[in-house]
Amino acid sequence: MSRLDQKEIDEVNRRLSTAELPEILTWALDRFGARVALSCSFSTEDLVILDALHSLDRPFRVFALDTGRVNEETYQTADRVIARYGTKIEWYFPAPDGVERLERTHGLYSFRESLERRHECCSVRKLEPLDRALLDLDAWMTGLMREQSVTRSEVRLVEIDAAHGGIAKLNPLCHWTSEGVWKTTRGRDIPHNPLYDRGYASIGCAPCTRPIGPHEHPRAGRWWWELPEQKECGLHADFSQGGGI
Repeated sequence: MSRLDQKEIDEVNRRLSTAELPEILTWALDRFGARVALSCSFSTEDLVILDALHSLDRPFRVFALDTGRVNEETYQTADRVIARYGTKIEWYFPAPDGVERLERTHGLYSFRESLERRHECCSVRKLEPLDRALLDLDAWMTGLMREQSVTRSEVRLVEIDAAHGGIAKLNPLCHWTSEGVWKTTRGRDIPHNPLYDRGYASIGCAPCTRPIGPHEHPRAGRWWWELPEQKECGLHADFSQGGGI
C-alpha cells in the first residue's frame, strides 16, 4: 500500500480531529494493515492504545525496545500485558557491539557527562533498534501527547516521519490529557507500571528516571540534570536537525 502524502495527511488530520480513539485506530488498520505497529514502552499512554486496539478484535502489531537498562517493573508490566491481552510483542534490542563500544570507551554513566554523551547513549540503545523495528512498516503509532512537554506541544494526529524515510507517524492521543489517560486506565482496569504508584510520572531507562515531587512537571523525572527543551531521546526528535535541543 502506498505511503501517505502531505495532501492525504492534511485531509486525515482534518477529518479525524474530533474522532474517538477506536475510529482513529480503525482508520489506521484499514489504511496500513500489517504495515503499521504500535511502539510500546508500557507507559499508561501506550497501554490505553493497546487496550483500544485489542477491543477492535482485529489483528494488530506491537513492538518494544529493550534498551538493557529498563526497570524490573517495566518487564513485570510487559508480562502482565501479554497475559491479559495475549499480545505478541516484537522485541528489539541494541546491537551488542554498539553497547560494548560505548561502555568500554566512555564508561557506564557517560550519559550524565554532557548532552552529547546522553544523545550517544540514546542513539545506541534506542535509535538503532528503532530503525530496525520500522524497516518493514509504512506507519507507526505512539502515545505522544501535546501536554507532555514543550518539545511535544505541536504534535499532530498524523505526521510524516522524515527521520525514517517518510513513513507515517500516528499519535492518536495527541489531544488527550494525563487525567483522561488515567481515567481510562482505571475505568478499564488496564495494567499499569507499579512505578507510577511510587511517584513516577514518566518512565524510561532506570538510571535516567526518578519520581517527581507533588508540584513538579511530569517530565521533571526524566534526565533531571537537563533543561526542559532538551528532554528527548531522539525517538521523537531528530538530533541531527537539532530536534530536542
